[in-house]
Amino acid sequence: MGAQALSLPATASLPATPAAQDYSLFLRRDPAGQAEMAFAVEGIDCAACIDEIEDGCEALPGIARARLNYTTHRLTIGWEAKAEPAPARVLEALAKAGYRAYPFEADRLEEIDNATSRHLLRCLGVAGFAAMNIMLLSVSVWSGNVTDITPETRDFFHWLSALIALPAAAYAGQPFFQSALRALRARSLNMDVPITLGVLLALSVSVFETLHHAEHAYFDSAVMLLFFLLAGRYLDHAMRRRTRAEAGNLAALKAVSANRIEPDGRLVTVPAAAVKPGDEVMLRAGERAPVDGIVLSGTAAVDESLVTGETLPRSLSVGATVHAGSLIHDGVLRLKTVAAGEDTFLDEIERLLDKASTARGRYIRLADRAARLYAPMVHTTALLALVGWLIAGASLHQAVLIAVAVLIITCPCALALAVPAVQVVAAGTLMRAGVLLHSGDTFERLAEIDTVAFDKTGTLTLPEPSLADAGDVPAPLLAAAARLALASTHPLARAIAAAHPDARPLDNVREVPGAGVEAEIDGVPARLGSPAFCGCEKLAAERAALAPEASLVAVRLGEACAVLDIRQALRRDARAVIDELRAAGLKVVLLSGDRRAAVAAVAGELGVTDWWAQMRPGDKIAVLESLDAKGHGVLMVGDGINDAPSLASAHVSLSPISAADVTRAQADAVFLGDRLAPVVLALKVARRARHLMRQNLMIAVIYNLIAVPLAVAGYVTPLVAALAMSGSSVIVTLNALRARQGGFAAGEKEAA
Repeated sequence: MGAQALSLPATASLPATPAAQDYSLFLRRDPAGQAEMAFAVEGIDCAACIDEIEDGCEALPGIARARLNYTTHRLTIGWEAKAEPAPARVLEALAKAGYRAYPFEADRLEEIDNATSRHLLRCLGVAGFAAMNIMLLSVSVWSGNVTDITPETRDFFHWLSALIALPAAAYAGQPFFQSALRALRARSLNMDVPITLGVLLALSVSVFETLHHAEHAYFDSAVMLLFFLLAGRYLDHAMRRRTRAEAGNLAALKAVSANRIEPDGRLVTVPAAAVKPGDEVMLRAGERAPVDGIVLSGTAAVDESLVTGETLPRSLSVGATVHAGSLIHDGVLRLKTVAAGEDTFLDEIERLLDKASTARGRYIRLADRAARLYAPMVHTTALLALVGWLIAGASLHQAVLIAVAVLIITCPCALALAVPAVQVVAAGTLMRAGVLLHSGDTFERLAEIDTVAFDKTGTLTLPEPSLADAGDVPAPLLAAAARLALASTHPLARAIAAAHPDARPLDNVREVPGAGVEAEIDGVPARLGSPAFCGCEKLAAERAALAPEASLVAVRLGEACAVLDIRQALRRDARAVIDELRAAGLKVVLLSGDRRAAVAAVAGELGVTDWWAQMRPGDKIAVLESLDAKGHGVLMVGDGINDAPSLASAHVSLSPISAADVTRAQADAVFLGDRLAPVVLALKVARRARHLMRQNLMIAVIYNLIAVPLAVAGYVTPLVAALAMSGSSVIVTLNALRARQGGFAAGEKEAA
């Protein structure tokens, strides 16, 4: 649907804005001078709205690009460098096309989203209550028609059904009626148009039949159709709300304030937004970096999982780079700001995430593109049937009944259920096996992949580090290390303490920032920390040569010294899963932000020949886009915050439940437990699901090829049409239940 269908007017044709408003606070400019602004758009009910809004906005003079994120309803408009930004014109043009928009503000969007959710739930409740009561009345009429019901009693039941159905449909059908009206105003068709027309005609004919004391009315069919469609729309809305809420957790990584060092040496706490490039800031233990900067002085252990995905902390000193969002575990750093505000690496991740999410959202347009062909065909067939029977000499009443029968029998229920029915059964199977889906079309995309890209840390390996050589460490030294570790705030200390669960804490333990902890154990001095702090540099150097991927911590008890090898162990079935994926003809690659030595060790152990290390989020996206350009469908499996953009941009994605909230929000599915078997299970389920979806679509097509000619020929009444429509839906649903057989059942056992 292009700009003409939307009727978005050119700037010159718009009247002057009644009241000038200042939108400068919402505008931002990139280095090339191009202005950009985000809008929140209301009234987006179907994926076809994406094409309408984007194409229509891009047709306005001066607009360089328009991108709408279907999940967040966030429209990003970019103006050409030489064009004068005119947000008010964009807002007015969208309003003329039937969409209400305003500058994007998360709080306001959440408020409107909650209201929409409550409205959908009320509509669903009204439709469900009405459908149950009308069905009770309909059963009485159906049974009475073949026994001894009197015409007066039947009319009374029909009028009772009308009394319930008409106001209930008027209220519960609002989401579909409004969507259909907007589509017609835009001179286009979506799936809501035939649904609306079918419901309204079914109700109208039912009232007409009731007025003429007919045996059959169709109030139950109309209201039940609304109920099932509302259930699907509410669940879709709830899924998108949850995704937005979890994605918003990225803001929690942003520091609100910064400790800025003034030129006279004073330390002043200021809002993070007030820090400019060139300013010096101080970071202390427990704080997150508010800016990207270079270390001027100090040493500290820093959690850089945001950038590298590696959860093991890295010791930083003078000259090292620190990115916004990095967490300082111990020590104190003095930074010179390189980037602040919206130019930090954390904001770059957020922009990549939004861009990738928008691109992936385009996949869901396929259903509405099919509807553009299906809806006109249905309407044309019904109209031809009406006109044809009138020309043949039939009465207006008979011709209208035949046309309504055509509309009802071709109502896209079986077509609409063909895919979702399989999705529901398959999703239930996966859920019981510990795989939770975020997106309904995940199965279709999973079935198309031929390449699996794994992150290393937290994905192929367990998220928590462990002591790899506990059995080789002398018992007194291991016990001393565990007791000292209980008093340490360093993240590696947990792995040491876990290796000796019977350890008891010590009194009078002193922590040396950036070095380690020390105390006396039975009068003997003991230390735990860096090899230099414990005087074990030579032993550590020998161990580092043998295990360059490990994090080394030294322990000293009196004159005895040992070096502890801490690393993240592979998931216990990692090698078996990689082998099974390759045996199935899939290519396996490894994308990691960790050090080359650590990535090479894991790749060698798993037999993966294609791997990349020290990758930033943009680098991972570049590799995925390169594979996509070569025709590969890629499944990305990752857990780190730095993986979120690549998970969103991949053809399909999975993450472990231990992943960060923002990462889980971008994945199409998450899996529970500490095994990788669910990855194989998901692929098996998806391939069988695709097979059943295709079968269901074929059933729906065959049903229409048989039923429509019979309805056009006048052999089908509206009641028979309603039964046939329901019957086709039942057949499709029963076929979907076959998803419980064969490969699915086997897959469940594998993941158990």
